[in-house]
This record gives sequence, C-alpha cells and structure tokens, in this order.
Amino acid sequence: MSTLAPIQLWQIPTSSAAEQAQIQPLIQALHEDLRAWANDFERITQANSLAVEDMVITDAIARLGLNIDVFVLDTGKLHSETLAYLDTISQRYPNVAIRRFYPQDSSLAHFAAQHDFSDIYQSLEARKACCYARKIEPLQRALAHYEAWITGQRREQAATRTQLAVEEFDEAHQLHKFNPLAAWTQQQIWAYIQHYDLPINPLYQQGIPSIGCDPCTKAIRRDEDLRAGRWWWENQDSKECGLHAN
Repeated sequence: MSTLAPIQLWQIPTSSAAEQAQIQPLIQALHEDLRAWANDFERITQANSLAVEDMVITDAIARLGLNIDVFVLDTGKLHSETLAYLDTISQRYPNVAIRRFYPQDSSLAHFAAQHDFSDIYQSLEARKACCYARKIEPLQRALAHYEAWITGQRREQAATRTQLAVEEFDEAHQLHKFNPLAAWTQQQIWAYIQHYDLPINPLYQQGIPSIGCDPCTKAIRRDEDLRAGRWWWENQDSKECGLHAN
C-alpha cells in the first residue's frame, strides 16, 4: 500500500554571502530614495504590515535616522505571533515611534449587525466589509494629515501588482505613494534580512510567506504562489483587501 508523500511547506529562502553583497546597489538606491522623500515631504509615513518587506524599509529609516513616521494597523485579528513580534521590533528600533491604529468599535458593530464573522468565507462582500472595518477605515485615519506614504509592495507578489510603479499618486487618499521595493525579488528581500540579521515574524518559520489576519492566512506548499495562503478560498488573480486600491 502506497503512502502519501509529506507536504513540503514553503521555507525561508537562504542567501549566500555573495548574494548579500550583490544587493548593496539596491540598498544604496533605497537609501537615496528614502532620503529624497524625507527631504521633499515634511509629513510622510510608512505603513508597516510587519512583513519582511516592510521591515527592510523600517530598518533603513532607522539606520538613516530619517524623519519618517511608521504605523501598524492592529486589526484585532492578528496572530499572537505577530503581536509579540511588534513588541520585538519596538525594542529593536527605540528611535522609531511605531503608532498603532485599531478598528473603531462602531465599525465593528456595524459589521456584526450585517454579518456573522464566518460569512467572510462564503461572501466576497462580507470579507471586504470586514477588511473595510479592520483595515481600510483605520488606514484612512492613519494617513490623515500626511502628504505621502511608503509601502513594501513588490511586483513579484501578485498578479495585481505586476505593473507597480515606484512612485505614484494615490487617488483614493489624495497623497503621494512610494513603493521603493517594487522591483526587488523575494530572494533580495531575504538577502537583506539575513545580511543585517533582522528579527522576523515567527510565522515565516511556519510556512507562511504572506502574513495577514489570522482567519485569512495559512501556510502554503513550496511550489505555490507566495500569496496563495491569503484569502485562499477566493479567486487567485484578484485578491486584495482594498488598502492599495487607487
């Protein structure tokens, strides 16, 4: 009787010393961009999802001592590992004030009046309503009074991001938006993380390369798309929460 082969989960990519050295021009370009944006905009902030991409940017901001604010959306549904990791990076970067934005009680009450939480798995409308209450509305408050914001989006991450520009204008929020890692590969991101020995979210070690809210995130197989574990029950070609919809 044949036995099933064990599932091979996604694993953190490793990088050699040579690969880490090869990213130095990318790091220099990142530093130049961040310095320029901090100089051009008095009120500029970074959205940190606590993923490795965003940690590359936050680490660079801290190293350069730039006047760029950083915020995290604490949705109320983050993994316990993610919350513990937030404490870790707050200690790692004492010179960076990381602000937390939470859902409003009224928004959560409105969602609960319309849906059971389990509806998110059956209805795209319900899932987007949950994302609105827990992410989009808090993002609007987080971005209020800023002129520009920085994200860790990359073209390689999803079909919806293949044309991502480094600099764009965010029509939805009426401010400038910068994606300095747009052209970086997953391998280059991890080369940076390993070169500087940055702490990472423990969920990566559980086979989760794309981290979001606990109910909407799962581990993936080694050969799957990086975002296959996000809203895995939905169409793979159009999965976004709405944070980056212009």
